[in-house]
Amino acid sequence: MQDNSYTIRAMTRQEFDISIDWAAAEGWNPGLYDADAFYTADPNGFFMGFLGDEPVATISVVKYGDSFGFLGFYMVNPAYRGRGYGIQIWNVALEYLKGRNIGLDGVVAQQSNYKKSGFTLAYRNIRYQGTGGGAWVVDTEIVPLSSRLFDEIGVYDKLFFPEDRLQFLRRWVEQPQGAALGILSNGKLAGYGVLRICRVGYKIGPLFADNAELAERLFLALKACATEGIPIFLDIPEVNLAAVDLAKRHNMTLVFETARMYTGPHPDLPINRLFGVTTFELG
Repeated sequence: MQDNSYTIRAMTRQEFDISIDWAAAEGWNPGLYDADAFYTADPNGFFMGFLGDEPVATISVVKYGDSFGFLGFYMVNPAYRGRGYGIQIWNVALEYLKGRNIGLDGVVAQQSNYKKSGFTLAYRNIRYQGTGGGAWVVDTEIVPLSSRLFDEIGVYDKLFFPEDRLQFLRRWVEQPQGAALGILSNGKLAGYGVLRICRVGYKIGPLFADNAELAERLFLALKACATEGIPIFLDIPEVNLAAVDLAKRHNMTLVFETARMYTGPHPDLPINRLFGVTTFELG
């Protein structure tokens, strides 16, 4: 006889693949290699709710450093919605991150619900869709990220994130079937970006650079690494007007948006240099 009691526990790496499939079914278009990089960030921060042995709800709450956490993958199997399973796993997740400033990228329609849990809106993130390919322009200041010391990459990345995320970052920049490029200024890293293959097309994220001109050169190099004619996606903080101009200038169209929200003070990040969000799921 099946045990119909609802239980919540940390999921295994294999069970996390279920969350990835659910995310694909929701239209979130996960990367083909996201799961390993995500799970590495905090193996204890991925929870699943079960009725007996059947998974019915999922959420991720990844801890970064001592003070920050990011919430994602909040989903309930459509057949089990409206029965309270979601709020129960939500409460377990928030308890796991108790005492930390928590960020999330939520669908705009859920903003009011997130506000009830103490989240406040920082800005909108906008997903733009374009087309991959294009001529590779020889640029001696654009280099494979693997040619730089990982410590240098970590130091640069820390400028754009509230805490270090080295465990995640190492796996993120080494994904197969994609590209990770840096751009140099006076011999030093002045930007970097990652192109990863997804269920549909490619996503570029992050895209960080010291100024708009460097960001555009890096964007075009990453775009050229994608298969000609295949969709590419770039998630941009709407408040970075230069990033929005970049997307529009290259004939990208708005296809989706999220609400970036936090429970505590909004991190003081250089948004004017943040031209592409790493991921809506883990920040």
